[in-house]
Amino acid sequence: MIIDFDKVEIYVKAGSTDMRKQINGLSIQVQEIMEKDPFSGSLFMFCNKQRKILKMIYWDRNGFWLFLKRLEKDKFPWPQTGEEAQEITREQFEMLLDGIDFWKAHKSLKYTKVS
Repeated sequence: MIIDFDKVEIYVKAGSTDMRKQINGLSIQVQEIMEKDPFSGSLFMFCNKQRKILKMIYWDRNGFWLFLKRLEKDKFPWPQTGEEAQEITREQFEMLLDGIDFWKAHKSLKYTKVS
């Protein structure tokens, strides 16, 4: 199994998730809270309250993959508010796994005139 991250959509569930949940429980969260289709071939990401455990589920044609990463020392950057799924890019996904908090990065400003 190889995920083509240039083609797959990646969604983050903001806030904390109970990490006792496995594929079935996380799939229900995708459908009911994130309002997405868990069978779409997208990657869905979840994080625990302490932000040390990250779980991801991915539908691969005929079954689910469940990925888990546990940090021993640091914490994952993670959005704490918002119930809707947030789509992130491959670059943001890589930054998240590297511990870079792109949610707090400077935002682009757009002005229409100088005052």
